[in-house]
Amino acid sequence: MNYESNFSADRDTVFVEGRPSRRKWIIIAAVALAVVLAGLWFAFGRGADAPAAGAANANSDAPTVTVSVPGRQTVQRTVSATGTIAARREMPVGVAGEGGLVTRVLVEPGSWISAGQVLATVDRSVQAQTAAQLAASINVARADAKLAQSELDRAQTLVERGFISQADIDRKTATRDAALARVRVAEAQLAETRARNSRLDIRSPAAGLVLTRDVEPGQIVSAGSGVLFRVAMGGQMELLARLSESDLAAMPVGAQATVTPVGSGQSFKGEVWQVSPVINPETRQGVARIALSYDPELRPGGFASADIVAGARVAPVLPESAILSDERGSYVYIVGRDNKVARRPITTGTVTSQGIAITDGLSGNEQVVLRAGGFLNPGETVKPKRAGGNG
Repeated sequence: MNYESNFSADRDTVFVEGRPSRRKWIIIAAVALAVVLAGLWFAFGRGADAPAAGAANANSDAPTVTVSVPGRQTVQRTVSATGTIAARREMPVGVAGEGGLVTRVLVEPGSWISAGQVLATVDRSVQAQTAAQLAASINVARADAKLAQSELDRAQTLVERGFISQADIDRKTATRDAALARVRVAEAQLAETRARNSRLDIRSPAAGLVLTRDVEPGQIVSAGSGVLFRVAMGGQMELLARLSESDLAAMPVGAQATVTPVGSGQSFKGEVWQVSPVINPETRQGVARIALSYDPELRPGGFASADIVAGARVAPVLPESAILSDERGSYVYIVGRDNKVARRPITTGTVTSQGIAITDGLSGNEQVVLRAGGFLNPGETVKPKRAGGNG
């Protein structure tokens, strides 16, 4: 009986050990599910994230460039020129009369003179005697005329009594008229002589500044002696600025200018008062005349430079570092919304202290690469960073 009981117990044990338990099946199922999910993730999830990761890596490798949005501002068009300083109205003064021996020179270069002022005197001793002779001849003519008038008056009283005929009255009237005419002739001759004598003095035709003096006391001068003095009317000066044909065409009368003489640290304000209507066919240049007020630093014949404000326009302004050029012309690189670089052809204008004006090609709202544009290629992806900011 004990034998049978032990046999039954052992049989039950063997049966339980040969059959798998429920817990073990659960573990196996969980492991299998994990393997399936891992495979799905590697097949789909990781593949979907790969492009994004690649894009992120690409952006992290893109070069950083400094950009700026230039906007638009008023740019003054300044034309630089050089030229010669001269008197605005130069008056050459010489001998107006018959000339003679210069007795005195009364002015020096740099002297301010008034209109009609005597600059030099010429000996007039002979002419003075001639004038005295003519003055005496006037007195003789007047005496003859007075006598003729008296005789005519007496004859008119006698004609009423019948002692003198009317023919005698007519002769005496003619004698009186001839005497009066001789008086007028003598007076005219004296006036002419005095006018000639007054022209012996060399006078200034207008007020101004004496520039040169080419006569000395003791010198014999005549109408063929040439220019003895040069006078700047009113002391006004000007710069004869030479401009290219294109600059001259755009130069308005009244344009403001700043003139700096060579060797002088001082600048002077002026204004274009005349633009030459003629272009030199050899140099293709013309002259803009810039009026200047008198100053001792402005010496006629001297050389000077000028900056002329020829107008203004509203345009974007970029630094020189942002502008590139090649055989196709000038251009800049702009950065679009996708952070890709694009080439933009431009036309440059006036160079100012702030930069170079762009007359065509930009609206002013673009992100323009300021530096290192020569190392970029169109279509390249970059990381833009605003100038003066963090991006």
